[in-house]
Amino acid sequence: MTSTINTKTSILNRTLDKIERLGNKLPHPFMIFLGLMIITVGLSSLLQALDVSVALEKIDHGVISHTIITANSLLDKDGLLFMLSSVLSNFTGFFPLGTVFFMMLGVGIAEGSGLLRTLLSYLVNITPKAMITSMIVFLGIFSNIASAVGYIVLVPLAGLIFLQFGRHPIAGLAAAFAGVSGGWSANILIGATDATFAGISTAAARLIDHQYSVLATSNWYFMIVSTFLITLIGTWVTDKIIEPRLGPYHESDDTRAELAKQEVVALKISSLALLSYLALIVFAYLPESSLLRNPATGGLADSPLMKNLIVLIGLGFAVWGTIFGYVAKQFNSAHDVATAMTQAITQLAGFLVLIFFAAQFIAYFNYSNLGIIFAIKGANALQATGLTGIWLVLGLIILTALLNLLIAVDSAKWAIMAPIFVPMFMLLGLSPELTQVAYRIGDSVTNIIAPTMPLFPLIVAFCQKYNPQLGVGSVVAMMLPYSVAFLVGWTLLLILWFTLGLPLGPDALLHYPH
Repeated sequence: MTSTINTKTSILNRTLDKIERLGNKLPHPFMIFLGLMIITVGLSSLLQALDVSVALEKIDHGVISHTIITANSLLDKDGLLFMLSSVLSNFTGFFPLGTVFFMMLGVGIAEGSGLLRTLLSYLVNITPKAMITSMIVFLGIFSNIASAVGYIVLVPLAGLIFLQFGRHPIAGLAAAFAGVSGGWSANILIGATDATFAGISTAAARLIDHQYSVLATSNWYFMIVSTFLITLIGTWVTDKIIEPRLGPYHESDDTRAELAKQEVVALKISSLALLSYLALIVFAYLPESSLLRNPATGGLADSPLMKNLIVLIGLGFAVWGTIFGYVAKQFNSAHDVATAMTQAITQLAGFLVLIFFAAQFIAYFNYSNLGIIFAIKGANALQATGLTGIWLVLGLIILTALLNLLIAVDSAKWAIMAPIFVPMFMLLGLSPELTQVAYRIGDSVTNIIAPTMPLFPLIVAFCQKYNPQLGVGSVVAMMLPYSVAFLVGWTLLLILWFTLGLPLGPDALLHYPH
C-alpha cells in the first residue's frame, strides 16, 4: 500500500516539476503579457478580416438587449488610436492599482510599527499547529464576502503566519490564495456576489417565465457545505502536496518568540482603539438615513459601506498600527509613520511593472471582443452536443472553467452566459438555480491559474518576496493541484446533491417544471 501511494505521489511531483521547469523557462512575466498583447492584436485583425460575429443577449441592470458582436481589429485606424490613447488610462484605471496602493499604506503602518509581528507571534502561541492551514483556507473563503480584501490582506498575512510557525511562507500564500480565489463562490454567509448573480439569473429566467425570480439565497445550502469541502481539500493539498514540494525555508523566524511587556500593553490598547473604530462604523450604519446604506433599498447590498470597505479596512490598519507604534515606542514622530508607508510601497515596484502590461493586455482583449466571441462559440458548441440532465450541468462547469482563463470577471461573464444557458436549461427541465451553481463552480476553480485575473500579478509579487525566481508559470504550476482538486471535489459534491434531490437553497429546487 505504501509503495503505491509513494508511486502516485512521485508521478504527481514529477508532473508538477516538469510544469514548474517549463514555467521557469518562460521569460519575465511582463514579457508574457507583452506576448499576449501581440497575439491579441494579430488575432483581432484576423477575425475581423474573416467577418467573425456572434449573436448576443446581454443583461444589464435587469434589461435584456440583443445585439451582434463582431471582432474589433486593433490594427485598423480606430484600433491603433485606441492603443495609443489608452496606455495611461489602462494603467491608472486598472482596478487593483488604487486598491492595492491604498491598502499597502495602512498595512505598511501596521507592519512598520511592529504590530503585525506582535499579533502573529501571539496567534502562533495560542493556535494549534495542526489547525493553522485549515484556518487560513477557511478565512480565505470567508473573506470573499468583502470582495478583494482577502487577496490584499489575508494572502500576505498567511505567508507571515506560516513563517512564524517555521513553515514555508509560500505554502501559506498558496493556501490563502486557494481559499480566497479558488473558493470564491463558497461561503457560510450571503454576500453581494450572491445578490449580483441572482439578479442576472432572474432576468435570464424571465426570457422563459416572466414571473420567475432567483433569490440571493438560492444557492445558500449548497455553498455552506461547499465552504467546508473546499476547506478540507485546500488543507490536504497544502499539507500533502504543496509544502512538501517547496521544502524547508531557511530564513524562518523564531516560532515561539516571547512578547515584551510593552508590546503586550501596546497590542491591548491599539486593539481597543480598533474596536472603537469598528463600533463607530457600525453605529454610523444603524440609522435608516445613514449615508452608508444603499440609498435605494436602505440595505447592505450594493451600499456605500460595501463599495468602500477597502478604504475603511485600510484606515483601520492605519489607526491600529499608528497607536500600537506610539505605545510600543516604535514610532516617535510622523516621520516614522511616513517611513513605514514608504517602505511598504517600495515592495510594490515589481507588481507595478507587471500590472502595467497586464492592464494593457486586458484592455486590448476587451476592446477586441475576443472573450465574448469565444464564450458564445463555446456555449453553442456545448448546446450542439445534445447532452441532457447532470451531463449537461457538468459540461457547463467545464466550459465555464475554460472560459474563465480568458474572461476572469465573474459577473461580466455570467451576464454574457446567463441569457444563453438559463433559458436553455429551463427548457430541458433544469432550474436556473442549478444552472447558476454549475456556473459558479466552474468560475471559481480556475481563478487561481488564470493569469488574466486582475489580481494574479499581485500574488506573483507576494511569492517573489520569498523567492525572486518564481514567475507566472511557476505560480500556475503551484496552484494547479488546488484547481484540479477543487474541480473534481466540487463537481462530485454537485453530482451527489443532484442524485439525492436536495434543495440548493430555501425554495430553490433542482428541476424546472417545463
